Amino acid sequence: MWLLSVLLPLLKLYLCGVKVLLYQAFNRSFTLPVLPRQDGRVAMVTGGTRGMGYETAKHLAKLGMHVVIGNKREEGAAVVQRIQKEDSQGEVEFVFVDLTSLKSVRQFAQTFQNRGLPLHVLVNNAGTMMVPEGQTKDGFEIHFGLNYLGHFLLTNLLLDTLKRSGQPGRCSRIVNMSSATHYAGEMHMDDLNRGICYSSHGAYAQSKLALVLFTYHLQEQLTAGGFPVTVSAVDPGMVDTALYDNLWSIAQVLKKPVAKILFRTPAEGASISVYAAAASEMEGVGGCYLYNGHRKQSSDTSYDSELQAELWKKSCELVGLQEA
Repeated sequence: MWLLSVLLPLLKLYLCGVKVLLYQAFNRSFTLPVLPRQDGRVAMVTGGTRGMGYETAKHLAKLGMHVVIGNKREEGAAVVQRIQKEDSQGEVEFVFVDLTSLKSVRQFAQTFQNRGLPLHVLVNNAGTMMVPEGQTKDGFEIHFGLNYLGHFLLTNLLLDTLKRSGQPGRCSRIVNMSSATHYAGEMHMDDLNRGICYSSHGAYAQSKLALVLFTYHLQEQLTAGGFPVTVSAVDPGMVDTALYDNLWSIAQVLKKPVAKILFRTPAEGASISVYAAAASEMEGVGGCYLYNGHRKQSSDTSYDSELQAELWKKSCELVGLQEA
C-alpha cells in the first residue's frame, strides 16, 4: 500500500512529462505577438530573479512597466541592474519576500500597500519542484506552502489594490503559474501536508492543481462582484530551468540530452506569462488555462466547483483570512 502510494504519483507525473515532450517535439514554441506599451502600469513578479520569473520581469519592464520583483534571493540587486541594462524602459526594483513564511508575505504586501502604488499585474511565478520532504516556517508541506499557499495569501492581501487599479476595458490581471503536472494532481483535503505516505511528486502535482482550482474560484468571485480583475492559470510546458535539479540521479542523466532538444528555454516558457499579463487579446479574459498561447481544457478535477469552494475555505483558515 505504501509503495503504491509513492509510485503512483511518480508514474502519473512522468507520464504527463512524456506527453508534454511529445507535444513539444512536434509543435513550435508560442511566439509572442506585438504587445501594447504598458507605460504607467505596475507589475509584481514573484521569483523574478532567475529562470522564467526573470524573463517575465525583463519583458514587462521592456514594455515600460514598473516591475517589483519579489524574492528572497541575494542576487536581487544584481538582477535589477542587469534588467535595467537590457533595454528596460520601465522602473525595476527588488523587494525581499519569503513565500515560505506567512509573516514575510504579510510584511511584503503591507510594505507595498504603504507606498500607495497601484497594481495592475500580479504574476505568481515563484515555486519549487520535487524537493525532499520538508516544511515551511509555518509548518506546511513545502510544495503546498510555497507554490500555492504563499501566493494565495499574497493575492488576497493585494486584491483590493488590484480591484482599485483596474477599470473597464483595462482590467488588472493575476497570472498563476501552474503546470501540466496538475493533470496528475489529487487534492488530499484531509491531508494537504501529505503526511501520510509522502511523495514529492504527488505533493508537487497537488500544489499545481490547487493553483488552477484557486484561479477558477477567484475569477468566479470577481465576476460576480463586477470587479475589473481577471485571473488566468498558465502552463509554460517543460522548460530548462533549475527546477529540474531535484530529479532523481538517473532522471538527471536522461534529462540533460533531452532538454537540449525538446525543452523550452526560460524565455520561451515565460512568453505565456507575458502574454497573459499584457496581450490585448487577453483583455477581460479570465478563468482560463493557457498553454502555448491557447486556451486549453484543464483537468476534470479542476472544474469541480465544490472542491474549489472547499479549498478556498480551507486555505482561508490556514493563512488566517476571513472568508469572503
